[in-house]
Amino acid sequence: MSTLKNGIAAGLRTTWSLGKVIFPVTLIVVMLQYTPVLPFIIEFVAPFMNIFGLSGDAAIPLVLGNALNLYAGIAGILSLDLTVKEVFILAVMLSFSHNLFIETGVALKVGVKLWVVLLVRFGLAAVSAIVINLVWQGGSETAQYGLAPTQEAIPANWFEIFLLGLEKATFGVLQLAMIVIPLMIALQFLKERGYLGRFASLLEPFTRMLGIQKNASTTIVAGLLIGLAMGAGVMIQAVQEDGVSRKDATLAFIFLVACHAVIEDTLIFIPLGIPVWPLLLLRVSTALILTITVAWFWRRADANKKEVATA
Repeated sequence: MSTLKNGIAAGLRTTWSLGKVIFPVTLIVVMLQYTPVLPFIIEFVAPFMNIFGLSGDAAIPLVLGNALNLYAGIAGILSLDLTVKEVFILAVMLSFSHNLFIETGVALKVGVKLWVVLLVRFGLAAVSAIVINLVWQGGSETAQYGLAPTQEAIPANWFEIFLLGLEKATFGVLQLAMIVIPLMIALQFLKERGYLGRFASLLEPFTRMLGIQKNASTTIVAGLLIGLAMGAGVMIQAVQEDGVSRKDATLAFIFLVACHAVIEDTLIFIPLGIPVWPLLLLRVSTALILTITVAWFWRRADANKKEVATA
């Protein structure tokens, strides 16, 4: 009974903490869709699309995906006539950088610095797009989509726009609670019976390879399976209760930016008619290489500081 009580209490605390980020951000961004703000951003970004091998229209799914989520970005792609290469580049960019406002807020709550979040997410998206554009010479045929975009009724006035934003923001928080509370109960059960410690030990070779202590394993698994936003409750609790250091939290976040929600975020691109296996391999390999590299430089920097201190 205490396990259930403690799990529900932790779930409600986490839902409240994250809901304070998710609710206002979702409400504001949904309302901005029906103002000149998002069209202005899209018009501003469009001229830079050639750098990534994209047409100006491709700015629409990029802005929607970053401001909202992957599903909004995909809806934007489905509304355009793009080549297979353009769709693949967009899928890669959006897999690294999407739902920016909410997931950045989550990262800051875990203790990751803002500049790290933005540099990693935008850097991975930009560099991967430029490399794919330079290396891949094919994919010029028009993409054939497996699904048509879902059309939403356009609100007629500001009151309806506000109600739509309110509805989506409320649903976002409820969805979070439906995932976080059961997760916290399960986490409490596993922790009290010692299963989490055993699981962390099993993952120790993998986390050691990434330069991360094994007490961050729960954070990594949660992010891999259910994403940064929905897995945030587990991540925050792990950082607070398991003594995960800021260094390990940052390294775990860098790894998860590249391949969080790795199953869902890969499968939802299938209707776009692109090869998803290369997308999956690109995300996983990028995550491994980037995290291991950053961890190596971090160790070198720490070692140099110690040498200077003892000199």
